[in-house]
Amino acid sequence: MSYAVIARYRCEPQDADLIRESLLLMREHTRREPGNLRYVVHADTEDTAFILYEEYTDRAAFDAHAASEHFAEHILGTVRPKLTERTVRFGEVLP
Repeated sequence: MSYAVIARYRCEPQDADLIRESLLLMREHTRREPGNLRYVVHADTEDTAFILYEEYTDRAAFDAHAASEHFAEHILGTVRPKLTERTVRFGEVLP
């Protein structure tokens, strides 16, 4: 079974453009990772928030993603410091 991540990132309105840009850059990098199956960025239509749906071949592929330079730069360095709320859920994709 593949491994899924669903994350919701909320930010202040003045930070939304920066967060959007960083998440779209992450999408470009992540889709090139060998273990990535899907990386979709959604803009919440009712709040200043973004929802990510990510799918990896397995947990090890996600761990490699989380240890990547682009994760450190864009998520840890740019996105997380600007968030007012962050929730992340993990699961196995059912066949």
